[in-house]
Amino acid sequence: MSPLGRRNAGLAMLALALPRPAGAQAQDSGTILVPGPEDGGCARWAARAAAVLTRGLQRPANLRLSVLGGPDGVTAANRFATQEGGNDARFLVLPGWTCHVRLTGATRARFEPRGWLPLMLTWHGALLAGRGALPTRPLVPLRIAIPSPDAPEAAALAALDLLGITAQPVIGVPEAAFAAGEADALIVTGPDPAARARAMGAVPWYLLSTPAEGQLSEIPPFPVTSPAHRGVLAAVAGLQMRAALVMPALTPADTVAIWRRAAMRWPDEERAHPDLGLALIGTGAAGAFAILSPPPEATLAYRSWLDQRLGWRAG
Repeated sequence: MSPLGRRNAGLAMLALALPRPAGAQAQDSGTILVPGPEDGGCARWAARAAAVLTRGLQRPANLRLSVLGGPDGVTAANRFATQEGGNDARFLVLPGWTCHVRLTGATRARFEPRGWLPLMLTWHGALLAGRGALPTRPLVPLRIAIPSPDAPEAAALAALDLLGITAQPVIGVPEAAFAAGEADALIVTGPDPAARARAMGAVPWYLLSTPAEGQLSEIPPFPVTSPAHRGVLAAVAGLQMRAALVMPALTPADTVAIWRRAAMRWPDEERAHPDLGLALIGTGAAGAFAILSPPPEATLAYRSWLDQRLGWRAG
């Protein structure tokens, strides 16, 4: 070997022996903060998402799951919002109902999700449906079962109010109350909400926010003409988004790009589980995630409706 060849070979060996810079470490290692419990739905979803990302990197990776707090996700989201950055990538599994807690104004939700970057998420379609055709002027107010004022299901009553249809709340679990004849309308969610509604004996009235609108084109979309309408859709989205994997707002662009490429396998691999919902990445994930975090005026409109219509204000 020539002296030049020996020198180049020696430099190559030295480069392999040197520790990688911090930026390189962040490309294939990270921590996923997950709402508890350890055997809960969020943890199972996180394990599946981590496996997809690892395969998408096409090289060994070290993704650690860190379980924190309860299933409503507020404790984990609060921690994620205040964590300091490091060499590793940081992720959070964020259920839709966590964003709904914040939408209602609960003071314990001290996070701001609008700047977070969604890599991948699972989404369900949603419909406003009821018994028979939609009555424009019902002889008696429609009954809407609501578990509690701060539950996402209250959005069904808010939607009817905005449509100008007389309705009244009743306490109960919506699907059970509808099956028992104690409720007249409800929000139906799932991978195929139209089929589910019809199986319950309900007629789809309006299509609510879903990236799969083209699959349900025969159902008219819920009109969005004001911040109050957007607030209603944000509340419904608390039922629609099973979970999202998000990164902090200030994550370096090159790190985000690496993990977004790794997440490209998500829709194909999740296609084997159609009962779990629609797997979204890229612009689809960003659009769906944005519904959960509407502009401040929409958030205030929904909180005002909760106060004036149901007499509920977050403590």
